[in-house]
Amino acid sequence: MFQSIIDYFTSIDPILAALYASLFTWFLTALGASFVFIFKTMNRTFLDGMLGFTGGVMVAASFWSLLAPAIAMTGGEGFAKVMPAAFGFFLGALFIFGIDKVLPHLHINFKVSEGIKSPWQRTTLLVSAITLHNIPEGLAVGVLFGGVAAGIPEASIAGAVTLAIGIGIQNFPEGIAVAMPLRRMGMSRWKSFMYGQSSAAVEPIAAVLGAFAVTFFTPILPYALAFAAGAMIFVVVEEVIPETQQDKNTDIATLGFVGGFIVMMVLDVALG
Repeated sequence: MFQSIIDYFTSIDPILAALYASLFTWFLTALGASFVFIFKTMNRTFLDGMLGFTGGVMVAASFWSLLAPAIAMTGGEGFAKVMPAAFGFFLGALFIFGIDKVLPHLHINFKVSEGIKSPWQRTTLLVSAITLHNIPEGLAVGVLFGGVAAGIPEASIAGAVTLAIGIGIQNFPEGIAVAMPLRRMGMSRWKSFMYGQSSAAVEPIAAVLGAFAVTFFTPILPYALAFAAGAMIFVVVEEVIPETQQDKNTDIATLGFVGGFIVMMVLDVALG
């Protein structure tokens, strides 16, 4: 089945493939958010474990799918070989840092919002936080497909599809983690679902932009891959992990993180 998927994505334009793959990750977010039609609340331990899992997938994807290929495709030896990845990684983290300081948002387990002061409602601030979280994920998928379009040997359809599968898997609990708190706050099931799934709407946009950028400016690919990795690592350390440490489920969240890392590592090495 996986080979059939690879064959299909190989047969279409890589930028269109980036759009389809990111729509898949968006769909899994919506699938997770749809749980509000079945449950009104979700066990806090389960949610923390799933958030930990999300962090593990993102960290593993940052290395196996993004940083390692970025370094492999860079010429030279020693410092010259690793500096593009290091510079891109720093820029990616700096990019999210800047948005984090400006965009009004509220993390799931926190009571005080971040970014500039805003009259936005709590629900909008919650969705804003996850939307910020999803920008580097969509960008990562798009950049890999863009590398395929540019003919870079280290960028493969299999690797890009594997990354999309991994991100989609961790988007599922993300959709739950956004929609359930909104439902618990008294919002209707439909509105909770719509807010939950909309948090990933930015992924197809970021994916297509990333694919276009790399296609037309091939030399930036190592920087772009590392940029996406730096952005994801910043999100994990600044947002995902702290959110899992606010209750008494730190061990469950940590085990979830380990599980997520293992799943993404196995997917990338075995399939990518």
